Amino acid sequence: MSEPSDDRLNQLREADRERYLSVLFAPEDRRAALATLFLFNAETARLRDLVSEPMPGEIRLQWWREVIGGERAEEARQNPLAAALLDAIVAHDLPASAFDNLLEARIFDLYDDPMPTRTDLEGYLGETASMLIQMACQIVNGGQTPPTADAAGHAGVAYGIATLIRQMPQHRARGQVFLPADLLAAAGTDAGHWLAEDDDAAFATAITAFVALGREHLAKAREALADVPKGLRAPFAVLGVADAVFTKAAKAGGAARAEPVRLSPVTVQWRMTRQALGF
Repeated sequence: MSEPSDDRLNQLREADRERYLSVLFAPEDRRAALATLFLFNAETARLRDLVSEPMPGEIRLQWWREVIGGERAEEARQNPLAAALLDAIVAHDLPASAFDNLLEARIFDLYDDPMPTRTDLEGYLGETASMLIQMACQIVNGGQTPPTADAAGHAGVAYGIATLIRQMPQHRARGQVFLPADLLAAAGTDAGHWLAEDDDAAFATAITAFVALGREHLAKAREALADVPKGLRAPFAVLGVADAVFTKAAKAGGAARAEPVRLSPVTVQWRMTRQALGF
């Protein structure tokens, strides 16, 4: 049995405050399904923090794949989040293939393999952050395929890069490098040096390039948003956060590799409000 919608919203507020705030800009009758979708994402995104080795994480991802595929109906109904997610999938005609691709992409999180290229990064964020925005737009659109694919694609990459920038110190501590290897090489460094304790001017160059990539997608997302009906823009509120993160990271330079880029709660709420309401 699924939990009451207020419970899911409260859980989302604790698990992912920025997406919680984005839900508040959506119509009230869509918020429970949106909260469920984002809670599912939060659970799969944090698996690396919950397991000591990749295999248990892969098993959990496979469990979700089987739940969504209808192979664990009884177990799913005993899990409040799984039950609510299945209800949301049916109610809003969400594509099972999108969930399968997201779960497949999350396997990368469980290992320490460096991100090979910019194209690989864009693909990873496309299957996770971008697809999440597109499915959220479909919920807001009452289950109809929304005209938001281009905007969601770029928005997800922009917000995803902003998220990765804020997580760089955490990722370094556990031996992960999400900055693409080709970007690091162009800056004059590599994953091994990035993870080392030594400082290097090349790190600032790499972060500048990473910010530039994020801003490129942010600009394209905002351009595409001009053609998106205002009633479907709630899931794009997170772009206001991305903009602020890029500004702070650009100023921090190489220091962002070791010290987290942080935004105050007031800044987050204000930036998201401006993005959502268009002022």
